[in-house]
Amino acid sequence: MYDFVIIGGGIIGMSTAMQLIKAYPESKILLLEKESGPAKHQTGHNSGVIHAGVYYTPGSLKAKFCLEGNRATKSFCDEQGIAYDECGKLLVATNEVEMQRMRALWERTAANGLEREWLSAEQLREREPNITGIGGIFVPSSGIVNYAEVTAAMAREFQKHGGEIRYDSEVIGLQETATEMRVKTEQGDYSARFMVTCSGLMADRMVRLLGLDPGFSICPFRGEYYLLPEQHNRIVNHLIYPIPDPSMPFLGVHLTRMIDGSVTVGPNAVLALKREGYRKRDISLADTFEMLTTPGILKVLKDNLRPGLIEMKNSLYKRGYLQLVRKYCPSLQVQDLKPYPAGVRAQAVSKEGKLIEDFLFRNTRRSVNVCNAPSPAATSAIPIGAYVIEQIDAQLQGLPGFAQSKQPA
Repeated sequence: MYDFVIIGGGIIGMSTAMQLIKAYPESKILLLEKESGPAKHQTGHNSGVIHAGVYYTPGSLKAKFCLEGNRATKSFCDEQGIAYDECGKLLVATNEVEMQRMRALWERTAANGLEREWLSAEQLREREPNITGIGGIFVPSSGIVNYAEVTAAMAREFQKHGGEIRYDSEVIGLQETATEMRVKTEQGDYSARFMVTCSGLMADRMVRLLGLDPGFSICPFRGEYYLLPEQHNRIVNHLIYPIPDPSMPFLGVHLTRMIDGSVTVGPNAVLALKREGYRKRDISLADTFEMLTTPGILKVLKDNLRPGLIEMKNSLYKRGYLQLVRKYCPSLQVQDLKPYPAGVRAQAVSKEGKLIEDFLFRNTRRSVNVCNAPSPAATSAIPIGAYVIEQIDAQLQGLPGFAQSKQPA
């Protein structure tokens, strides 16, 4: 019998495990991951940006956790000797409509407590000679890191303090009783007095395994990237982002300086026909049928039909994709777009057909379930883990054997 079992070996699961074993040092804690190692899905297939918190609604968990997570991620990297680059982010307006939207972002960044600088067209050109725009916002705290490396370091910290990790252990059954959580995997069964699930693309299915209606469904969107040739590694000095269109559900195609010195272009956002479908040819008939028979997802697809078709066209037609980035980096050519691995974003959709924008949690008497953790989840992983532990503390009130083992803060 374990005291805690954590399901999911991405960055949120590992962050929670690392912090939980320090909060409850006398407890026996197990982390289960269905893959052969950590960070095999969303954590290991993202742009690696340490976000600052530019876009998020003031007062939301996203805004709060991103600001805290930006600092906490860098501090953790400093402690662990993990390389990161605080290169800063530039949001670039290319026309008057985008300039109006940029003014709204300027106000939002102030509300979110961010350091930022307004740039004229001339100042933008001085900072980024290869970028074209009529103005920009510079956010110095944004950076870049390898989140798979961060997750691996969290796993080592967890194990160093006595935590146990079992890979290749896919969860296929859950049962909550009055006294324990029972977890069934293909490799064996486990019991614990409390459970945390951080299941990303499988979050709704994990809640259903508990016999509950999650109240949401996961809709997977594939984000496709291209890699620029090595001669373009210095084409930008910062992370370059377009001004997002509020009618579109995602931020748009940007230029990202990676921690290895390369530069990527992306991502777009196309409907994935498989929950873990990283290639265009990856199709799951079961996953597709589930999506196309879920009323909330169908409403989202209907409401976003035009942008969805544009994203699909640009996914199939490289020149269309190129035009998105040439708007602010006109020197790039179609032959500059080289293959690069895609990612899949787990987007929670409500029964009413709305994209759930903020982080979402669903708790039972003996479990805390992370249900929606889109970007900036990687940046926010440490404060998300701390928040999960706060919820655990509250849930454990009245359950015997836990309060006395909690390490004082």
